[in-house]
Amino acid sequence: MTIQVRVQKLRPHAIVPDYAHPGDAGVDLFAAEDHILKPGERALVPTGIAVAIPDGYEGQVRPKSGLALRHGLSIVNTPGTVDAGYRGEVGVILINLGQETVQVRRGQKIAQMVFTKVERAKLEVVDRLDETSRGSGGFGSTGI
Repeated sequence: MTIQVRVQKLRPHAIVPDYAHPGDAGVDLFAAEDHILKPGERALVPTGIAVAIPDGYEGQVRPKSGLALRHGLSIVNTPGTVDAGYRGEVGVILINLGQETVQVRRGQKIAQMVFTKVERAKLEVVDRLDETSRGSGGFGSTGI
């Protein structure tokens, strides 16, 4: 299935996201500004674009595996969500988890966005939830 996503360039040099290869799950997002990230630092890196995602979908912003492997760059809130109603500039919160300072250059691929269908939930307050075999077992409850 193909959905229509409108893209607005907010800066003249902004790069419109696109799929790098047929069959790719996400479109590449590009830095609109240079940034230097020392080890442990994070920064909001703008992309220079805004998007109009159709109602019933979200844009999930995810790390690029090559940047993670080579430089230790990741995204703090991964996956980040761009809601259908948001019309501001898309930004990526990069973090340097590596040992070396990393320079992000304008025009460089910094993340990818996957468009995903979302369902709305009607939340109902109840006095008691149904029983399950797992119950309230949380972190580590299924073993090592």
